[in-house]
Amino acid sequence: MNIELIEKAKARVPSIPVLVNIVSKRVNQLNRGDRPYVKPLSLDEEKCDLALREIAEGLLISEIDFDAIARAEHAHTRWSE
Repeated sequence: MNIELIEKAKARVPSIPVLVNIVSKRVNQLNRGDRPYVKPLSLDEEKCDLALREIAEGLLISEIDFDAIARAEHAHTRWSE
């Protein structure tokens, strides 16, 4: 994994857990045969580097469902009482 790509991707997605999830999901998609959004630099470029480049170039984004988070937190607090 390319450290420079990680830093560029972190500039776009500062949350490490979110970044890890995005990369993981994208690598799974690429392994299933989805086409990359960027041209591979070589035939043996790692899928995680492809995913990181896609994120760094702003081609992959993450949406957060704050309503779902609030519902989960509310459900958790009801069980804690």
